[in-house]
Amino acid sequence: MVAVATVLSMIPLIRLPQEGTVTLASMAPIILFSFSANLKYSLITSFVYSLIQMMLGGIAPPAENFLSYMAVILLDYVIAFTVLGFAGSIKRRFKNKYIGAGVGTVSVTLARFMCHFMSGILIWSVYAPEGQSAAIYSLIYNGSYMSIEIVITTIVSVLLSNQLDKSLNM
Repeated sequence: MVAVATVLSMIPLIRLPQEGTVTLASMAPIILFSFSANLKYSLITSFVYSLIQMMLGGIAPPAENFLSYMAVILLDYVIAFTVLGFAGSIKRRFKNKYIGAGVGTVSVTLARFMCHFMSGILIWSVYAPEGQSAAIYSLIYNGSYMSIEIVITTIVSVLLSNQLDKSLNM
C-alpha cells in the first residue's frame, strides 16, 4: 500500500507553489490499510510513507535555523502523514462501517491539514502577501488543496472500504 500511495502521490491533479498538491487519492491506500490492520502496523506503515514523502519532497523550506527545519520535517512530513495510520482505530468505533470509514478518513486528513496549517504559520508565512496574517495565508494556501484532497480521499476510502471489508470477510 505504501508503494501504491507513493505512485498515486506522483500523479498531480493540481500543483501549487511550495509543493501543495491535489493527488489522485494518494492517502487512500494508507487509510485503507489502517482499516484492516491493527494500530501498530498502521502507524508503522504511515510512518514509512511519511519518510518516503519527505525524501520525494520538492523545495527546501525557508527555515532559518535547525529548530525551524525540524519543525518542517515533523509538521509537513512525519506527523502529517503518520496520523493517517489512526483512521482504522477511528473507523472501528462506529457500528455503521460507512460512517466509520468516513469519520476515520475525515478525521485523519483534517489532522494532516492541521499539521500543514501550523507549518504554514510557523515557517512558510514568508510567502504571505504583504499585510496578510500568517494564519490567513496558511488557511487559504493549505485549505485550497487539502480541502479537495480530503473530499477525494474520503469518497475513495469510503467506497473502497466496503470492498475491502467484503474481501477480508469483516
